[in-house]
Amino acid sequence: MPIFNDIFAFINSKRISQIEKMRSQPGEMQNEQFKMLISKAADTTFGKEHDFASIKSVDTFRERVPVCDYDGIMPHIIRLRQGEKNLLWPGEIKWFAKSSGTTSSRSKFIPISKDSLDDCHYQGGKDTLVIYNQLNPENQLMSGKTLTLGGSHQINNFSDNSLYGDLSAILIENLPFWTNFVRTPDREIALIDEWEKKMKLITETTIKENVTALAGVPSWFMVLLKNVLKHTGKKNLTEIWPNLELFIHGGVSFTPYRQQYKDLVPSDNMHYLETYNASEGFFGIQDDFSSPGLLLMLDYGVFYEFMPLSELGKEHPKTLLLDEVEKDTDYA
Repeated sequence: MPIFNDIFAFINSKRISQIEKMRSQPGEMQNEQFKMLISKAADTTFGKEHDFASIKSVDTFRERVPVCDYDGIMPHIIRLRQGEKNLLWPGEIKWFAKSSGTTSSRSKFIPISKDSLDDCHYQGGKDTLVIYNQLNPENQLMSGKTLTLGGSHQINNFSDNSLYGDLSAILIENLPFWTNFVRTPDREIALIDEWEKKMKLITETTIKENVTALAGVPSWFMVLLKNVLKHTGKKNLTEIWPNLELFIHGGVSFTPYRQQYKDLVPSDNMHYLETYNASEGFFGIQDDFSSPGLLLMLDYGVFYEFMPLSELGKEHPKTLLLDEVEKDTDYA
């Protein structure tokens, strides 16, 4: 697909310098994000409550805006789900990612703005390809399609104007039309609620495609791929998709699944790249095949503060910025 190769080359050239800046000038890049976020949110309800317009430094922000958990921000989220605008971020929030969370038994609903879709989650997907192209310049990824496996969504019970669901489903639902040429299955199949029906249709449609990459959670994909092998009667995935070369994975540790995937794809041309895309934001991308570490993505509209574990539970916990964090300290 020459047109997509040209688009990819353009994106690649524009982002390489920014990604290198994340490695060499993280503090400067985060300072730029801080100023942008404070400025854009100044006229929101939250921004006015904390007088964002007069905040000129991170120290002032720390003094004026207390650290809070999901329960502390939940009243604003409830109002957002009921259709109120300009509360935490400019404009209307129509999408909410349903997350099970780790701090309580209740489901959490994370607001997903259009800006966060475009500048964070989708930018993370683009940068994953940029980084892969750097690591494997001779790749043929764009000659085929990426097989994605996501969840589902439904209208929430607060407002007919707002929707909630798995983050993966929200991303698929809002993808630009041209991505249909480079990904599979079709949106209608990808968003089916019933798991067994979804597996059947994905299997039947994708085995006919030239799949060059997989993207999703290793545990979910393992179920699908075993179903594909059973349906086709093949021994491994290279017999079905001979040009398969990349698995972009995240959500759970890949360590327990690594050998199983090597058995499924017994090819020296197969690569694995981990990403950390949470409901709250796209945070990291593996940028070295030989190291499991992830590069923290610093220009996605996220400003990072780090809290020592010893500060958890305190009324006024101490936080550190990226360039203040010491490598041998334990942080939350």
